[in-house]
Amino acid sequence: MTARPLRADAARNREKLRAAATEVFGERGLDAPLEEVARRAGVSIGTLYNHFPTRDALYEAIFPERLAALDRIADAAIADPDPWHGFVAFVEGLFALQAQDRGLNDALAQRFPVPAEVDEACHRGFRHIDRILQRAKDNGDLREDFELPDLATLIWAMSRVITESMDVAPQAWRRCLAFFLDGLRTEAAHPIDVPALTEGQLTSRFG
Repeated sequence: MTARPLRADAARNREKLRAAATEVFGERGLDAPLEEVARRAGVSIGTLYNHFPTRDALYEAIFPERLAALDRIADAAIADPDPWHGFVAFVEGLFALQAQDRGLNDALAQRFPVPAEVDEACHRGFRHIDRILQRAKDNGDLREDFELPDLATLIWAMSRVITESMDVAPQAWRRCLAFFLDGLRTEAAHPIDVPALTEGQLTSRFG
């Protein structure tokens, strides 16, 4: 059986809630109170729960669309004829998204557990990153020992910089990223004794 279509007023309330959630989570992060989402949408908290019974349901309604921007950033990076420039454009675009949206910053940095659908959307957004990294390595620009788990740790670090500075210096993350990028160039590389994190170590934070 197919789901019955929403009445016009119910459909409007759902869209108002989605828009309000995008605003509130973007301004305050994933732990923003749902009461504020309902207030911003101009509906009762009961109406919110009628449409989105759990916080995860609200995440699922807004974040896959937000994360689709990562596909566009990755596609542009791969199409860039200069592999290093493409890599830099990808990470700059990624962190710019995080700096614009506290909720997205929380989701990408895995600061809070997110539902499987949102986690999958995050992974889809990174589906081309191996190719982006390898192009920059093959061109002799990106140090050979920089691996995908190292990008994850960079995201964690930059996420914290973004969180701590966005209210007083919204562009401070760009200076921090510039230092990181200089250290990722082949000519700056020195052997590192500590290995990259394993997949199990990356996923153990909420396991």
